[in-house]
Amino acid sequence: MMPLCLSVLLSALDLTIVTPAIPAIVASFRSVAGYVWIGSAFVLANTAVTPIWGSVADIWGRKPIMLAAVSIFLVGSLLCALSPQMDALIAGRAIQGVGASGMGTMVNVIICDTFSLRDRRLYLAIISIIWAVGSAVGPVLGGVFTTQLNWRWCFWINLPIGAVVFFVLLFFLNITTPHTPVLAGLKTIDWTGSLLIVGGALMILLGPEFGDVTFPWSSTTIICLIVFGVVALGVFLLNEWKFATNPVIPLRLFSSVSTVSAYGVFTSIFYVYIGLAYYLPLYSQSVLGANALSSGVYIIPLIVSCSLAAACGGVFIQKTGKYLPLMYAAEVTLVLGTGLFIDLDFEQNLAKLFIFEILAGIGVGLNIEAPILAAQAATTVRDTAAVIATMSFVRSIGTAVSIVVSGVIFQNEMSAANPLLTDQLGPELAKQFNGDEASANVERIGTLGPDQQMVVRKAYFGSMKKVWIMYVAFAGLSAILSLFVRAHYLSTKTEGAVLGVDREKTATLQRRSTANENYLELDELRENKGAPRS
Repeated sequence: MMPLCLSVLLSALDLTIVTPAIPAIVASFRSVAGYVWIGSAFVLANTAVTPIWGSVADIWGRKPIMLAAVSIFLVGSLLCALSPQMDALIAGRAIQGVGASGMGTMVNVIICDTFSLRDRRLYLAIISIIWAVGSAVGPVLGGVFTTQLNWRWCFWINLPIGAVVFFVLLFFLNITTPHTPVLAGLKTIDWTGSLLIVGGALMILLGPEFGDVTFPWSSTTIICLIVFGVVALGVFLLNEWKFATNPVIPLRLFSSVSTVSAYGVFTSIFYVYIGLAYYLPLYSQSVLGANALSSGVYIIPLIVSCSLAAACGGVFIQKTGKYLPLMYAAEVTLVLGTGLFIDLDFEQNLAKLFIFEILAGIGVGLNIEAPILAAQAATTVRDTAAVIATMSFVRSIGTAVSIVVSGVIFQNEMSAANPLLTDQLGPELAKQFNGDEASANVERIGTLGPDQQMVVRKAYFGSMKKVWIMYVAFAGLSAILSLFVRAHYLSTKTEGAVLGVDREKTATLQRRSTANENYLELDELRENKGAPRS
């Protein structure tokens, strides 16, 4: 468990450490587009490659792929720390996203390989606690580095921790690894499906990213990105259904309404959670006048409550074997918590803010394990990595779309407020808080006079309120989808992973062997009871 916990700690730190530093980074490079892209580059890359990790881990085993993911993450961190301009930083964040995607997927896959469907919840609860510690420390470290040292330390800190993670994994992670030749493994990969899912996901996500910021929504570029992205995903589904021998995402994972709903619930809750984690610091800095350090501290209640609720939920499931009651309780809490954000004050009221964050965090945390269990319980052991990778993929889709759409709504609302700002501040000053420039110029609010600050803060406050309303809508969507998720029996039996280039054939033989064993056990039981043989 130690190397897995260290990997999660590294990922958790990187998830939150950069959040309070973003305005300082944007100001340092004088890049207006940087505010959204620092987060989006990480999430876009993370999303696009997530489905592939499960496939390659099935071919070469969990440990080599885990080590590769950590190495990629460290390369990205080094590039971010040394970046001379915004383009290099964004490239580094994208590389970090690729590595973090693999690390997150592999940790969950390894735990699912090692423990039974019911018992693994307890160990995932331990991982959740480690994640809570890392996530809580991240914003504080980010704020300290930004205000006391330099924002580059948000990335330098990854290197010593990452080196420890790599060597601990290398020497202490003892799990079965198939001796798959590189060439044979490369031939097994579904290259067509991999290219289609990566290309399609990137095009669909880049469309909204560019919309109304780089290009008008009605431009040929935006329309082509979205249309061709949808077409690519359609061809991907056809390839997985008819042609792929070892599909990246087997379509059998979506064979029931319950399973599809579980994926939808998982996507929706992370849409809300990541959106809050990303835009609450902006609210704190722009409306409440907090600095980078304080804005990082202000989101700790959200992160810690989410993580601890996830840990408690894991223990509950491990003890009872039931996950639907937990899911329903989580949905009620999430809708309540996000709905209350609409009632946030214009003036600072930290008690109210923290209570709302805790409610939303509990609503998300209690529901992290249940959708994964519902999907895993409906499939076989050969699909363990595929289910985890697919869950990670839809979660990444939710987070990427959340950041992009939230940014679009916020920027459009600030653009709508620009005429009022122009009347109060003058055209030159108002331009600094218009549309996509509003996020980059948060620190300039403090340089204005009291009356001017009040006008600008009210504009930010009104724009953020529309973002909160959107999160309430997605919390409601998650609640509706949860009604279609069905209960499944949670096995207490541990089944070994099916790995290597011949895993499909091996899985078939294992299913036949299990069926024969079950028949013989039933036959013997009937003989002992004097029942007629079948």
